[in-house]
Amino acid sequence: MEIERARDDLVVAASAGGTTIAIALLSGVAGLVDVPTLPTLAPLVVYAGYLFSRKGGPYGSLDRPRNWAAIAVLVGVIVVGAASVVSA
Repeated sequence: MEIERARDDLVVAASAGGTTIAIALLSGVAGLVDVPTLPTLAPLVVYAGYLFSRKGGPYGSLDRPRNWAAIAVLVGVIVVGAASVVSA
């Protein structure tokens, strides 16, 4: 594996994993929102989509690891926002 590709994978994995952990902490430890288990794992689905889309090329100009990482965080924010609206 190329070191650049490993770094790109790490960026997306860290953002998806960090967002998943943040959702779990907000839901379980802090008790601020009540998010069920499956929606908590939604950012990891974005990471899986990133991994499975890396089968070859060519990649478009928007298909960058930074964008995938931002999508993972955005999905996490949407999950927390939807959970807070539903539980209110």
